[in-house]
Amino acid sequence: MFDTARLRDTVLAAWTASPARFREDANAEEDFALGGYRDRLVVELAQNAADAALRAGVPGRLRLTLADGVLLAANVGAPLDETGVEGLSTLRVSGKKGEAGAAGRFGVGFAAVVSVTDTPSIASRATGGVRWSREETAALVAARPELAAELEGREGHVPLLRLPFSDDSLGVPEGYDTVVRLPLRDQAAEQAVRRMLEEAGPALPLSMPALETVEIELDGRTRTISADGWHVVAESGTFTPEQVAELFADRPTEERARPYWEVRWAVPAGRRSDVPKVVHAPTPSDEPLDLPALLIASFPMTTDRRHVAPGPLTDFLVARAAEAYVRLLRELPATPDLLDLVPGLMGKGALDAAVRREIVTALPDTPLLPSLSDGVVPGNQARAVEGSAEFLALIAGIVPGLLPAGWASRHPALTTLGVRRVDLADVVDMLSGEAVEDKDPSWWRSLYEVLPADDLEAVGAIAVPLADGRLVRGPRGTLVLTGESSVDPSLLAPLGLRIVHPGAAHPLLLRLGAAEATPRTVLEDPLTHAAVSESLHNAEPEPVAQAVLALVDAAGLTAGEAPWLAELALRGADGELYAAGELLLAEGSLAGLIDPEVPFGVAAPDLVERFGPHVLAAAGVLDGFAVVNDSDVLLDPAECDHDLDLEDEWLEAVLDLLPDLDVPPVVREFTAVRDLEYVADWPSALALLSRPPLRAALRPMRVLAAGETVEVPSYTAWWLSRHPVLGGRKPTELRLPAGDPLLFGLYGEAPAGIDADALKMIGVRSTLPELLDSHGGPEELLDLLADSSLEVDRAQLRSLWIALAAVDPTRVSPPEAVRAVLKGTVTVADVEDGPVVVEAPDLLPLVEDRPLVLAPFDLAEALSEVLDLPLAGEEVAGAVTSTGAEKPVPSEVRSLLPGAPSTYVEHDELLVDGRPVPWRFFEGVVHATGVDGLARGLAWASGQWGDRLAVAALLRDPARVPLLLAEADLDPTASI
Repeated sequence: MFDTARLRDTVLAAWTASPARFREDANAEEDFALGGYRDRLVVELAQNAADAALRAGVPGRLRLTLADGVLLAANVGAPLDETGVEGLSTLRVSGKKGEAGAAGRFGVGFAAVVSVTDTPSIASRATGGVRWSREETAALVAARPELAAELEGREGHVPLLRLPFSDDSLGVPEGYDTVVRLPLRDQAAEQAVRRMLEEAGPALPLSMPALETVEIELDGRTRTISADGWHVVAESGTFTPEQVAELFADRPTEERARPYWEVRWAVPAGRRSDVPKVVHAPTPSDEPLDLPALLIASFPMTTDRRHVAPGPLTDFLVARAAEAYVRLLRELPATPDLLDLVPGLMGKGALDAAVRREIVTALPDTPLLPSLSDGVVPGNQARAVEGSAEFLALIAGIVPGLLPAGWASRHPALTTLGVRRVDLADVVDMLSGEAVEDKDPSWWRSLYEVLPADDLEAVGAIAVPLADGRLVRGPRGTLVLTGESSVDPSLLAPLGLRIVHPGAAHPLLLRLGAAEATPRTVLEDPLTHAAVSESLHNAEPEPVAQAVLALVDAAGLTAGEAPWLAELALRGADGELYAAGELLLAEGSLAGLIDPEVPFGVAAPDLVERFGPHVLAAAGVLDGFAVVNDSDVLLDPAECDHDLDLEDEWLEAVLDLLPDLDVPPVVREFTAVRDLEYVADWPSALALLSRPPLRAALRPMRVLAAGETVEVPSYTAWWLSRHPVLGGRKPTELRLPAGDPLLFGLYGEAPAGIDADALKMIGVRSTLPELLDSHGGPEELLDLLADSSLEVDRAQLRSLWIALAAVDPTRVSPPEAVRAVLKGTVTVADVEDGPVVVEAPDLLPLVEDRPLVLAPFDLAEALSEVLDLPLAGEEVAGAVTSTGAEKPVPSEVRSLLPGAPSTYVEHDELLVDGRPVPWRFFEGVVHATGVDGLARGLAWASGQWGDRLAVAALLRDPARVPLLLAEADLDPTASI
C-alpha cells in the first residue's frame, strides 16, 4: 500500500545523481537526532499520537511500554497512510500542513528515534506497516558506485529514515490502532529511554489537548498521566492576511501556511513545584520560564527546536500570553494562594522577563482581590492591614478595599498588584472624627479586645471615649475606673480629670498609658497637678483642697513624698489663703525653730481637726523640717530644681567635683531638707538634723557618672557647711575636739553636744589626710597657712609641708603667700618676697636672707611643684670660686661611710658665689674647710646625711672608731 520501493528508488536516484544530497541528508538526520531532538523521543511519540487522535476526532490515548530492550508506543486515532510514510521518510516535509491544532508541524520530530535505535518500525491495524534498517540502507548505498566515496568518508554511516521498507509482521496491541516499535541500540539507549519515561508528567497531555491519557508501563508497573487536577485557560485565533504579512515576514514559508495561534496556561491544584520550568511550544523547549504555571504557546522556534525565535510574532504571542495569564488569575479562587501566582519582574531569560513585564503591567487594574466591604477589587484599590479576622471585621467599613484575614500584608505580590499596605498606626489615625462618630462605648471595648497590641507605640494614639461624652486621642492621661478602685467619683469633679467611659474600659488602655483611678494615680495625674498649681488663683479653691486632702489621706502619703503639693491653696488660722508650704502646724516642732520675722502662716484648726496633722504635713504644711525625696535626678541645671535655697550653687559645686561628661550624672536617691534658710534656733535645729530620720539627708549622695558610682556632698550637708550654724561659725572653720593635732591653731574647736560623725558630714575637720583628700582641702590649708593671725610652730609646719608634698599639683592653685622660715623665725611671706624651697643643705648659706620653705630634701622638688615656687638651686649659681688642694679622705671614714669619695678638696677659705661657706658638693666633688664642713660634705656625697655628726666626731678623734662602730651596731632595726 505504501509503495516503499518507489520511495527508496526515488531517494537512491537523487543520491546517485547528487552525492552531496546524500551527505546533506545524512548530516541533517544526525543533527536532528543528536542535537535538537536528542532527548525528545517520548515527547515526539506523544505528539504523533495526539495528531492521530485529532485527525480521527477521538480522545487520544498512548501507551508506552519498555520491556526486554524494546520500546513500544501504541496509540489510537487515524492510521498510518501513504502521506504519513512519506513524511516520516522525508526530512523537513510534514504531512500535517494546514491541520489546525496539530502538535507536529515540521516533519522532523520522528528523527528522535535515530538517537536510540537502528531498526524502528511502525504499523497500523487498518493499513499495514513500514520499517527502516540502517544495515539494509547501508547495503543499498554500497551498491551504488557513485556513493562509494561519500560512504567511505562517513565510515559506513548512512541516513536511517530515508529508505522505508514494507513490513506487515508487526502486530498492533488490542484496543489501539497504531504501534511504533523501537528495538533499543544498547544499554545506554535503554537508560536514556528509561529516564525520559520516568520524567514524563502532566505536561504531555496539557501541551497536547488531543491526547487525553498516557499510560507508561515500566518494570511491570503502569502509571497513567492525564491533565486532571489542572486549571487550564486557553486563547487562540487565526491570523488575518495582513497579520501574516506583518508577523511572519521573518519566518519560513511552511509556518505561513499555518496562520493559527494558540496560548494555553495550566496551573495545578496541588504542588506547584511540579510545574516544568520551561516554555512549551507546544513541546518542551529549553526556554526558561520561572512561573508557577505551565505556558504552552505556538511560539516560533529556532531551527534546533530548543529556543523561541525573537521577532514580531513572538512579541504578539507574549502579549496574548500575558492576557491569558491575567484571565487565569481571575478564574482561580480568590484565596491567599493566588498571591503565589503573581510574578515578580526578574525573569530567568529574555522571554520570561518579557512575559512578566506584560503581566505585571496589567495586574494592578485587574479585579482579583476580595475586600471585606467592596467585593472583588483591583489591587490598586485594595488595602492590606495585619490583624485578626475579628479586628479586620470591625474596621472594614472604615478602611476601604480592606483585604480579609489571611492575606499576608508583607507578601511581595501585594506590591506588584498595587495594594497599599496600611500600617497599624495609620489605621489608628483613621479611627477618628466622622468615621467613628456613631460608635458607642461597647464598640470601642470590642475594638480594644482585638486590637493588635504587639507594637504598643503603633496603637498608642488609639481614640478613647470619656464618661463626659468626649473622644480623646490616646489613653495616656486618662483614668480607668475598675471594680477595685476606691476613689469616690464625686470627689473628682473639681479636678477636671479625664475618666474613661465605663462601657469602654479595657486592660489594654492601662498598657497604653492610662492609669487605674487609685488615690495615688489620681494625685499623679497632670490635671490634678494643674488644679493644685492653679488653686491659689481659683475662684473656688475649697473644693479642690477638700478633694486633694481626701486623696492624700486615702493614698497614705507621707511628708515630703509629693513636694509639689506644697502649692495647694489652704486656709490659715487667720482666714487667708496660703500655699500649703507656707503654713505651719501650730503644734509642730518647726514652729519653735523658725525666725519670727519669717512670714509663715498657721494652718486653720478645722482643717487640722478634720484631716489630722499627718495628712496636712503630707500635703506640704510644715510640721517638722520638710524633706524633699526624689529619684533618678539628672544633675543638670535644667532638670534639677526642687525649689531649695541655693540649689543652683550646690549643683555647681557638685559638678565641679566630677569630670566633664557628655551625659549628665544621675543621683539615684535624692534627699534634702528644705527651709533651712528660715531657721533661727540652730542648736535645736542641729539636734533634730543629726538624728534619724533627718540624719539621712546629711549623708553623701551616690552619683552615677560615666558608668561609675561616686559620692558627693548632699545638699543639706553642703548648705550647713557654708553657713554659721555652729556657735556663729561655719563648720568648715572648725575641727573636732579630738581631731588631728596638726590642725590645732588653724581651726577652731567645734562645740560639744553633736556626735563627731554628724559634724564631719557637715564639714567640720577631723584629720589632716581627710582634709587634703577633700575637694579644695589643699587650697584651704594653704590659705590658713598664709593667715598671719594663726599660729603654727616650726615642727607643725614641717609636718604640714611633708603632707602637702604628696598632693597632686593640678589640685592646687599657686598661693599668693606661704608660711616660711626667715632667719630662724616662722613667718608669712608674700610670693613677691622671693621664698624658695631648699633641696640641699650646702645651699642654705647662699639663701639665708630669703624666706625658706624647709622640708625633707627628698620632697623638695614635689613641694616646689605644689607651691609653684623655685628651688634654691634654681635661684643661685652655687659655683666654687676659691682654690684648694686635693686631699685623700681618711681611711677611717669608710668604716662609717662605705660610699665616701676617695678624695676631697681642702680650702683655707671656701668661697661659693663669692660667699664664705663651710662646705659644698659641686660637680661631684666635695669642697670643705674645717672638720665640720668636711664631715657634712662627705656624709652628703655618700647619701648618709644623717651620719654627719658621727663623721665629725671620727675626724676629730680617729681612735674612737671602734666605739662608734659598736654604737652603730646597737641601732634599732627600723634605722637599718
